[in-house]
Amino acid sequence: MAVNPVYEKLICCYESIKEKIPFQPKVALILGSGLGDYADGFPAEGVIDYHEIAGFPVSTVPGHKGRFIFTHVEGTPVVMMQGRVHYYEGYAMSDVVLPARLMRMMGAEILFLTNAAGGVNYDFSAGDFMLIRDQISCFVPSPLLGPNAEELGPRFADMSHIYDEDLQQIIRDSASEMNLSIKEGVYLQLTGPAYESPAEVKMCRILGADAVGMSTACEAVAANHMGCRICGISCISNLACGMTDQPLSHKEVQETADRVAPLFKELVTRSIQKMG
Repeated sequence: MAVNPVYEKLICCYESIKEKIPFQPKVALILGSGLGDYADGFPAEGVIDYHEIAGFPVSTVPGHKGRFIFTHVEGTPVVMMQGRVHYYEGYAMSDVVLPARLMRMMGAEILFLTNAAGGVNYDFSAGDFMLIRDQISCFVPSPLLGPNAEELGPRFADMSHIYDEDLQQIIRDSASEMNLSIKEGVYLQLTGPAYESPAEVKMCRILGADAVGMSTACEAVAANHMGCRICGISCISNLACGMTDQPLSHKEVQETADRVAPLFKELVTRSIQKMG
């Protein structure tokens, strides 16, 4: 029987770097906008540049470094993805989720997703953090399309509890320790790279979304398919188009993410410590 090409590529990537993996990580952390330098706060016990990985997609977004960092966060073994790839960069969806699958193959049990997102809930403000309780991913192609790789997971994957309740509680508890008010809600992924129109933002709100972005949901689907426990936090970098009089810009997104980065980093660190 022919080998599934998606699985074959994943195995090829893993085989090309397995000798460079210093330990089995428990947590796989994807660093979104504003958290790119998070890894710099910990001694690197191993670094694998994306260019070293056979056939691996490389991020083209400014500020995304493009490497895996292996370290311990308060005693918990972690692999950090410093610079994710996005569907809008022109990659096949199977390549967009390849890094998440690869970290699971390294042995990670938990996928911790972070991102910068636009708030579509009027109760949100720029600089808020949103614990992701659920998601809407049907506006981008499913990473599970095509022949199913049985080695990864079932043909029809259950998505009733994508975001693990126990991990959500850990994040709530960590925020509480910091006296940090954290929002909760539904994340909706659109393709990007253009920001949403006012009518599209209204549509997202009608559908039940609280935040909208261009990543994360597809990675969660792929990791859930592989049996990973998942949690996620969005940094609300701006209110989405049409909710204020301000035009949107990547500069504004980056500025907000940078402003609240110290709090974001502390929240992530405290949460990972409890996951160990």
